[in-house]
Amino acid sequence: MNSPNTLTATALVALGGGIGAMLRYHAGRAVTAFSGPNTVFPWGTFLINVSGSLLMGLLAGWLARQDGSESLRLLLGVGVLGGFTTFSAFSLETAMLMQRGLYGMAGFYALGSLLGGVAGLFLGLSMMRGAA
Repeated sequence: MNSPNTLTATALVALGGGIGAMLRYHAGRAVTAFSGPNTVFPWGTFLINVSGSLLMGLLAGWLARQDGSESLRLLLGVGVLGGFTTFSAFSLETAMLMQRGLYGMAGFYALGSLLGGVAGLFLGLSMMRGAA
């Protein structure tokens, strides 16, 4: 695997991340326009997370068949899909733990990430509300 130098790797991730963030913004707007602004279920985030996970699976499977382009992994996987949704990286890491037979660790990681993320958000909100 031919790895780019640190500066090039950083530039690839930054470029991809910017593209992914723009895609997320516009996809979210499109879904909101389709579902209506008064919908209760967060369809935009839901569809972005599911589609981003699908795309991460396709990318990981495709890259595994290649000679291992680290530059493409950084640009598309870490950058574009990371900017589009970090849920795709979470899904890939959970699947990799399961493929290694580490089901308990995968379950802990999945449940811990979900509960810890929501708890962290509420803690942050609480801390900021207390600071006001």
